[in-house]
Amino acid sequence: MRHHIAAIMFAALALSGCSLINIDLQPRIQPLVEETVEGSGTAKVLLLDLSGVLSEEIVTFSVGTPPPRVPLLARVREELRKAEEDDRVKAVIVRINSPGGTITASDILYREIHDFKARRKIPVIAAIMDVGASGGYYVALAADTIFVHPTTITGSIGVVMLTVNAQGLMEKIGVAPLAIKSGNMKDAGSLFRALTPDERAIFQGVIDDMYGRFVKLIVQSRRIPEDRVRAFADGRIYTAEQAKALDLVDRIGYLDDAVDAAKKAARLEEARVVMYHRPKEYRATFYSTTPVTLGADTALAQLAATLVGPGPRFMYLWWP
Repeated sequence: MRHHIAAIMFAALALSGCSLINIDLQPRIQPLVEETVEGSGTAKVLLLDLSGVLSEEIVTFSVGTPPPRVPLLARVREELRKAEEDDRVKAVIVRINSPGGTITASDILYREIHDFKARRKIPVIAAIMDVGASGGYYVALAADTIFVHPTTITGSIGVVMLTVNAQGLMEKIGVAPLAIKSGNMKDAGSLFRALTPDERAIFQGVIDDMYGRFVKLIVQSRRIPEDRVRAFADGRIYTAEQAKALDLVDRIGYLDDAVDAAKKAARLEEARVVMYHRPKEYRATFYSTTPVTLGADTALAQLAATLVGPGPRFMYLWWP
């Protein structure tokens, strides 16, 4: 009888608006799950997808409430940690399809992969698909072997600073911006006026330093003399054959060739190619990509969102 009374009181409270029930309708980011996309056996080769513009920021492209997303750097670190805890992961393929991105994001991704390789001491192979240029190539330098698709575009080794000069527009609409600053260089790079010669020299110095970092990494990773690297690292792009002739890459082939090379390097007769993903995300073959990378207009929107900011941005980016 007491149970019936309690139930009636609970229902009455709920109907009167006094219910204490709290229902969270917001979607939650679920832990990564593993899916086999090719092969069989107990040993695993992890396929890590690295596509789109490399950025520390999270970009969504949905009308209405966007689905929850994990920023690229966080996702890559999460996947590598999961692989590090699984002794059956015997090799990693980093599938790259990226024109690059911010200098910091490119460098962090390189370091994450490089340090993972040092800790686990397993083969890491970079497989560049359509594009692996600038920061995309920078990240590939962390691998033991760099594969490129026969139609890959790579190269674009260098730094670009992207900014806008809106001075003419401001004059047309009759708006005069005012900057009160502590020093002459405090607003260097402002989009409201042109660069002065001194400001241009300062920015060029930053670009030269970041370019030198890129060159040094190629010298160390590819064992190419610095003078030779500087001769071809002028920002131009290269085809797969051209990159191979310059020793920028190791092999030209398809993704299944990279899988075979990974198994051979790990001394595996058979292995499953696995991918990590969130529940309900599509992963049927090793060509499956993360949802945020699908579509040319999505890639353009991602690039635009990365470039929009309060000031100049220094990029390892192929931006024709």
